[in-house]
Amino acid sequence: MPESQAEFTELLRDLKNYIVLGNCSNVIISSKGYSGNIILTTELKEFEIRGTKVFASCGVKGPLLAQKTSDAGLSGFEFMIGFPGTVGGNICMNAGAHGQSICDNITSCCVFNKKTKEIEYKTKEEMDFSYRHSLLQEGGYVLLYAEFDLKKSPVEEIKSLIERNLEFRKSIQPSLSTPNAGSVFKNPENDSAGRLLDKAGVKEFASDNVKVWNNHANFIINMGEATSEDVLELMARMQNAVKEKFTITLTPEVIFIGDKTKKEEELWNMLYKKTQK
Repeated sequence: MPESQAEFTELLRDLKNYIVLGNCSNVIISSKGYSGNIILTTELKEFEIRGTKVFASCGVKGPLLAQKTSDAGLSGFEFMIGFPGTVGGNICMNAGAHGQSICDNITSCCVFNKKTKEIEYKTKEEMDFSYRHSLLQEGGYVLLYAEFDLKKSPVEEIKSLIERNLEFRKSIQPSLSTPNAGSVFKNPENDSAGRLLDKAGVKEFASDNVKVWNNHANFIINMGEATSEDVLELMARMQNAVKEKFTITLTPEVIFIGDKTKKEEELWNMLYKKTQK
């Protein structure tokens, strides 16, 4: 858990096998663990607001940044109020909701090049943002910090939007106290994964330890003792149900991390590899 950018980059240069994680949202950790090194960025929580400019380290939590920028009368981060992820994780997956995405206000990103082991600066265009995708997902770069340019707006309007976003998320997503990894599948173009899953009848899917959430079909709930294999098996059933009914193959949004059993390898190949471009 590096506590400075210098310590972080030193680890990135010295370690060979590692995975960088923030707040571990949208992640399924293997029940077998991971045999390499895990770098957690949650102590890299420095941020600064200068006028409309915001500079944030990769470990800053999204809800905190949403609150602090709203206090400063800056609009653009309202959607992050209900996200448990960090800036690094949100940029990696280009997180978004309610018509906003984190890429909307980015001006540049400071990244570590894993091949050259050098620090580089990338423009918004160079970050290759698209729906739930960024350059960081290609595996060659790690985010150190990012610069944003937000818009001035009346504080009361920003606070009102934040409250509406919170209420909406409470109505359609399980609370953070309910064990889940966030939205399971990405939305297909011009459609909703939750709608397709619901129409495919997956809300009835359950086993001893894991089930599809009753209120929204794109969430899997750990009933207490579920393994990562249990979750992957349920994901495969959900994906197959939609494919059989609509001939649409949903792409997982949650990321599987760690060592795999033989069964998990088969499930991973089915769920992830066949949906990759």
